[in-house]
Amino acid sequence: MRNWPFFELSVTTPRIELRFPSVADLDELAERAAEGVHEAGVMPFVFPWSEAAPADRARSTIQYHFRQWGELTPDKWSLNFVAVHEGQVVGTQGIMSTDFSVLREVKSGSWLGRRFQGLGIGTEMRAAILHLAFEGLGAAHATTEAFADNPSSLAVTRKLGYHDDGITLYKRQGKPVVSRNFRLPRADWTPAPGIEIHHLEPCLPLLGL
Repeated sequence: MRNWPFFELSVTTPRIELRFPSVADLDELAERAAEGVHEAGVMPFVFPWSEAAPADRARSTIQYHFRQWGELTPDKWSLNFVAVHEGQVVGTQGIMSTDFSVLREVKSGSWLGRRFQGLGIGTEMRAAILHLAFEGLGAAHATTEAFADNPSSLAVTRKLGYHDDGITLYKRQGKPVVSRNFRLPRADWTPAPGIEIHHLEPCLPLLGL
């Protein structure tokens, strides 16, 4: 699509594809949300959208992506990809930034359908989005955060070489909770083998580049 080239944008690894979703992809992602993304009694999100009824989780997933499409500008953008493994949409990986052309800093966030967790897919998703950030967009820093009681996300972050970058306090379900912040400078990034970026160049002007 000439006026919205993101639909062609993707990042591939040996096992997964991160691609900017079609409407059909979002419908499948919504099914993953309806199936569940974490165990009962656990809450990895500030806004507890995952506690809603399955149909509401599915609908809010699609609406979230539509909002991000509509709000994208060169000065503030969020690219949210679907992760595809063995032909199935298994989760979503996002990258976002404000004033990227000046600050050269991105932040990432993701979730993975519960039945696809524990297979190393989350690590590969993050490695792919870091490749897009550093190799594709020329980022200087990548940041991320996770609650202190989210060991799986923290393990991925440590595995990929991020440094501690302080904490942030949030109100989660009516109680204070610590979120740990992490930062990865470009100089400390180690590219993973076999990752390729496809059809990025037409998207760059829409990202302020």
